[in-house]
Amino acid sequence: MIYLDNGATSFPKPKEMIAAMKECMAKYCGNPGRSGHAMSLRTGEEVYHARRKVAGLFGIKNGERLVFTKNTTEALNMGLKGFLKKGDHAITTSMEHNSVLRPLKALERYGIQHSIVRADRLGMVNPCDIEKAIQSNTKLIVVTAASNVTGSKMPLEGISLIAKKRGVALMVDGAQGAGMMDLDVERLNISMLAVPGHKGLLGPLGTGALYAAPWVNLTPIMEGGTGTESKSRLQPREFPEGFEAGTVNAPAIIGLGVSAEFVGKIGPDVIGRYEEDLITCLDENLMNMEFVKLYGPSPSEKTGISLITIDGLEAEEVTALLNNDYQIAVRGGYHCAGLAHKTIGTWDTGAVRISVGPYNTKSDIYALIDAIWKIGKNS
Repeated sequence: MIYLDNGATSFPKPKEMIAAMKECMAKYCGNPGRSGHAMSLRTGEEVYHARRKVAGLFGIKNGERLVFTKNTTEALNMGLKGFLKKGDHAITTSMEHNSVLRPLKALERYGIQHSIVRADRLGMVNPCDIEKAIQSNTKLIVVTAASNVTGSKMPLEGISLIAKKRGVALMVDGAQGAGMMDLDVERLNISMLAVPGHKGLLGPLGTGALYAAPWVNLTPIMEGGTGTESKSRLQPREFPEGFEAGTVNAPAIIGLGVSAEFVGKIGPDVIGRYEEDLITCLDENLMNMEFVKLYGPSPSEKTGISLITIDGLEAEEVTALLNNDYQIAVRGGYHCAGLAHKTIGTWDTGAVRISVGPYNTKSDIYALIDAIWKIGKNS
């Protein structure tokens, strides 16, 4: 199988990560922060090191401000619902994933309003439009680092300057940028950063994290055991324990730490350039096929994603043909981001998303090009 669905999750995974998870589960996997015996203490130490490694990728000086979650969706919900209060206003864009749009919609029930800034047909957002949407009660701007539909990179530097100038918190959804873009929280003045462990960081499924700047006051959205202040019925608010109620997925977190270190040694910028090279090769060939429509910006303005439709075929038909006849894995449909599809003009049809990763090669790309040519010619 040629795997080109890295926008959903990365594959394959670093062998070092798999080995670390196996070692944990086979040799010492106690419950961290709950007991004083050697196995628990060892697991706690490894989770601590993993936290520091992940934090280091994003320029986070205090690793304790990084909370582990089960995915980016949980991290976004934790940030949005823990930060915004009744009477507040938030700003987002039409290129967001439902993990942002649905929580914001749900928060309307609690007197929290939001505005959606529309992107252009390439999925690009103008920072000036975000500034125009700021109101007297705007407390948060929440934007994706890059669209999961088109790969369009958001102008984070421009948005960051506006947020800082206007005294508004900035939350970044790093689902499609972490591991292949520079998301330094200090340089970009990021107040909250939500990231997945299993995509660009090459970690295991079921991992993610939320960073909250030291000045950000969050209310926990889940209560339970923390291993601290057990006599109190009130949920602690200290980071990270107060936001990691219950037993954490220690083997996966430890694996994530190893994979984050792996990515850090290569460099997200190096990975990003490599993926851009693959997508450039793909896009240049697809543009020469009269039956293929390509969406989104040029490769230099997006991550390793190509979004296409093929004349006369539904998106799901194309993905099925690629899977069944050519053993190529991609994703078709609406990618949990219907408003983004409406923005770029694929609301009625959906589209086929091709997303590369650091383990893909030019041979994979040429095999896909050949398959798309044959599918299009036979449709």
